Amino acid sequence: LAAGHGPVQDRYVVEYRRTSTVRGYEASVIPGLFQTPDYARHLLAGNAELMRSPRDTDTAVAARMRRQEVLYEAGRLFRVLIWEGALHALVCPRDVMAGQLDRLVGLIGMSTVEFGIVPLGAPMSLTPKHGFWIFDEKRVVVETINTELSFDSADDLALYGRAWDGLNEAAVNGAQAHRIIARARHVIAQP
Repeated sequence: LAAGHGPVQDRYVVEYRRTSTVRGYEASVIPGLFQTPDYARHLLAGNAELMRSPRDTDTAVAARMRRQEVLYEAGRLFRVLIWEGALHALVCPRDVMAGQLDRLVGLIGMSTVEFGIVPLGAPMSLTPKHGFWIFDEKRVVVETINTELSFDSADDLALYGRAWDGLNEAAVNGAQAHRIIARARHVIAQP
């Protein structure tokens, strides 16, 4: 992040454009691929402060929004899971989070998106752990607080694939996901 968040976001734009199928999971945040500009702005500004990196928030937000263009391209599939707790993490003002939750509702039913939520209290074969992204079953990317890890061995791909499958078994989609988002939105609206 020495050059700021913008170049990192631009790299992801390229990564998503050359990928046809993505399986992703996030435990604590709404994925960048689904973020509203306001939500992204708060996250990126907070990360810049934490990392003491250059504040290029507007450039980074614009690049993150460009990444989302792939959601509307035929022939792609984004199979994304989030843990319900991410819907309640107030990393931004309540009105921004409410708008972010509305954005998630709009993704349900898109032909290029399979969006699932792992509910709090759902029986699971493993704990939610950390987020990870599998690109075309060829590479896994894991972001930590201070670095990004990339794995491409068959063993790592199989391990993360099994983890995603286990989380997917506990996830809900469609109308059930919509109800969970509505419940989170109701909680967010309470002062």
